[in-house]
Amino acid sequence: MALTLTRSGALRLRAEKLFPGGVNSPVRAFRAVGGEPPFVVRGEGAYLWDADGNRYIDYFGSWGPMILGHAFPPVVEAIKKAAANSASFGASTQAEGDLAELVTGAYPSIEKLRFVSSGTEATMSAVRLARAFTNRKYIVKFEGCYHGHADGLLVKAGSGVATFGIPGSAGVPEEVAHFTLALPFNDIVAVEAAFENHPGQIACIIVEPIVGNAGCIPPAPSYLQALRTLTAQHGALLIFDEVMTGFRVAFGGAQELYGIRPDLTTLGKIVGGGLPVGAFGGRAEIMDQLAPLGPVYQAGTLSGNPLAMAAGIATVGYLRDHRAEVYAKLEKLSATVADGVASAAASAGIPLTTNRVGAMWTWFFTAGPVTNYEQAAQSDTKRFAAFHRAMLNAGVWLPPSQFEAAFTSTAHTDADIQQTVDAARQAFAAMSKES
Repeated sequence: MALTLTRSGALRLRAEKLFPGGVNSPVRAFRAVGGEPPFVVRGEGAYLWDADGNRYIDYFGSWGPMILGHAFPPVVEAIKKAAANSASFGASTQAEGDLAELVTGAYPSIEKLRFVSSGTEATMSAVRLARAFTNRKYIVKFEGCYHGHADGLLVKAGSGVATFGIPGSAGVPEEVAHFTLALPFNDIVAVEAAFENHPGQIACIIVEPIVGNAGCIPPAPSYLQALRTLTAQHGALLIFDEVMTGFRVAFGGAQELYGIRPDLTTLGKIVGGGLPVGAFGGRAEIMDQLAPLGPVYQAGTLSGNPLAMAAGIATVGYLRDHRAEVYAKLEKLSATVADGVASAAASAGIPLTTNRVGAMWTWFFTAGPVTNYEQAAQSDTKRFAAFHRAMLNAGVWLPPSQFEAAFTSTAHTDADIQQTVDAARQAFAAMSKES
């Protein structure tokens, strides 16, 4: 008897004829977890609906930016109002300055900034700027940290690169990769050795202060401060990639949470309410190296796009005005769901390690601690895939990779959390019987 094709299945077959792998971003293909990837038709609050009418509790939130939930009314209204005046100008607007003042008010380390259209653009531009400011070529990044798909940053990257087990990317010349030093996260001795082996040659360290693209991996105590001290001693710049952590773990991001002042900061789509936007900024003397003031060229017709600026003003403005309430709620919800699922795994005898910082976390299917990418890679990805499929079938949509962080929003409810924990308990019970 022929199987009835779901609407999502039909859309997938059409997409595979049009896009490589049927997707416009690799992890959407669900290759790491199996099963049929749902095609989304709409989102509201903490929920997503697929083309077949199924509703899911969403714990990836467009990979982080939907901190206030999907279709948050003030954001929707701001976008509508801006769109009525045109979707793009390619010229300066007041809204750019309005959002920039909100961002610099949240991040004292950012004296000046530039808006771009993606996190990749932000990190790529920040690294170029650091090289120009220091007149050095080498950069330090950390294994499992993903900083976008610019050539020099794909060396031992996390995110989809880790999901698919790719050490880097084809098409990146060795001559480019040569200038990227990829070191283990949370190992300050390795960083000290890099400076000793490349005296006066390292332009910057770029780091996710809380790794999110190998799963959630917090920094060890004093690790970030040690990076700050070493870069200052050796004349290199410290770049915090807060594309994921910015406005997520605190209003002022990880640098507020840990009390570190980087030289440059990169931010992603959360600063535009989920629209395609990014930003990079830092000390004025560094930022003033950008054209038209300085010799470092960076440009973009859609940089400071009016729709993104409007959504960002509505989002960041709300976070500023309700910060105590927002972050207290996120902490409570996140702790309840992360600890509840961990407890369910323990009851079923399923080895699980939970890493969490604020409203981002990961359940690693491994018994040991996870403090770097090497340890994260020891996770049982087959078990994670089975767990993911069971949760999706129960109406809970988790990030479709062991090596991606999960997120809560202010739109999640206690009932959502309870449904999630109950679904996990059933999934673990079934997995325990099968093992």
